[in-house]
Amino acid sequence: MLKYWKEMLTGSVPVLLLFLWYVGVNVVPILLAGAVAGLLLFAVRTRGQLPVPGGGKAPRKQPAALTFDEIGGQERAKQELMEALEFLIRPDEIARFGIRPLKGILLTGPPGTGKTLLAKAAAHHTDSVFVAASGSEFVEMYVGVGASRIRELFREARQKARKAGKNSAIIFIDEIDVIGGRRDGGQHREYDQTLNQLLTEMDGIQANESPRILLIAATNRKDMLDSALLRPGRFDRHIAVDLPDKKGRRHILSIHAAGKPLGKTADLDKVAEETFGFSGAQLESVLNEAAIYAMREESDTIEMHHLTMAIDKVMMGEKTDREATREERERVALHELGHAIMAELVRPGSVSTVALSPRGQALGYVRHNPQQDRYLYTAEYLEGQIMVALAGAAAEELFFGGRSTGSRSDFEQALGIVRTMVESGLTELGIVDPGMLTPETFSRVARDLLDRLMEKTKACLREHRDVFERSLELLMREETLSGDRFREFLRGPVQAGA
Repeated sequence: MLKYWKEMLTGSVPVLLLFLWYVGVNVVPILLAGAVAGLLLFAVRTRGQLPVPGGGKAPRKQPAALTFDEIGGQERAKQELMEALEFLIRPDEIARFGIRPLKGILLTGPPGTGKTLLAKAAAHHTDSVFVAASGSEFVEMYVGVGASRIRELFREARQKARKAGKNSAIIFIDEIDVIGGRRDGGQHREYDQTLNQLLTEMDGIQANESPRILLIAATNRKDMLDSALLRPGRFDRHIAVDLPDKKGRRHILSIHAAGKPLGKTADLDKVAEETFGFSGAQLESVLNEAAIYAMREESDTIEMHHLTMAIDKVMMGEKTDREATREERERVALHELGHAIMAELVRPGSVSTVALSPRGQALGYVRHNPQQDRYLYTAEYLEGQIMVALAGAAAEELFFGGRSTGSRSDFEQALGIVRTMVESGLTELGIVDPGMLTPETFSRVARDLLDRLMEKTKACLREHRDVFERSLELLMREETLSGDRFREFLRGPVQAGA
């Protein structure tokens, strides 16, 4: 918003001065005052900075050096990126084989997986100048402003490389989908001109130029990018930066645990198991939040219960102070116990914690502990997951005769799994084109499947009604039930009292 005002003032002030001069007002004092104010503002803004040769803006701050060894959980992506950077490290050998140097590398993947870190490490690996920008910096309300900023970005990279005595420069554009989206022939002239200028600059990168320019871009939505950007000769390499697996999560945790006083009970292997689906940024937040919990308790070390609380906070949000009636607490407790019992029946040993304490928007929750990372799912496995999602509502019906609004997110999760099954050909419809599937057909298939699994879930919970009765009082009193303690209740009253 501030940039919009600056641009509007730049255009309107000269017009106002011309009007005042036309009506006979002496504008010389105004011009002198404006010049003095401009010089003072320029002196304040450039204090402690060196001017850029040839004019232009002050240089962007160079980030601290970062190596590939300091990035965990992305071994395949790092290997692909280092292979693509060989033309900057060994230009003579690349030229001997007649290999055309790469102009652009596109990093794709979910947020927080380390795309920006990989770009910074690439600059250190190749001894290049690093210039970073975000796609939103090039979007303005006036046509041509974005295109001029693209030109300035490439000019700045070349100037900084020459000034630093470097042979190459890496330009990193985050969120490139903001300016690189598909052109639909509409009236977005500013977006189109910015993208056209970026394409022109990439075409202007020559194999024999010095310093050599490499453009690295990152996006979470590769499917939105224009095909002109993705073709060979522009973004030659597309590298997927996915969520880390268990081994990668363990590596990331060990990197961020450096310098933190971990206690004897802290088990990073267990943390890696319990954080399936976490990104690198979330894992860093887990260790940071655990350190905060330890500091609050005035503990000298970070223990396992601090890490467990940190996982819950990153996954579910901070604890809230909402006070519920006893009836509501009992309903929530039975709801969560239903989820936990069905989860143990479907996948024994999967429950990590059953909690009654409110976090985020949830009044209670069950945290699951995946035994191993899974990437392929059968119909039997997905039906089991649906039964786990429906078990909360089934438990409410079993004890209260009806459901509550607390099952809304569970039903959304169940419907999402049903849609996955339909699109994967795992339902009675067989193999279908999702685009040809009508809402009525999907609704019928989902209703039949969910009704059948709901009845199956109720039957399983009825057989374990005694587990609800044995564990309800303890959960209501302590608000948290560990997975091991819950499995004792599930095995029977003798073991639970042992």
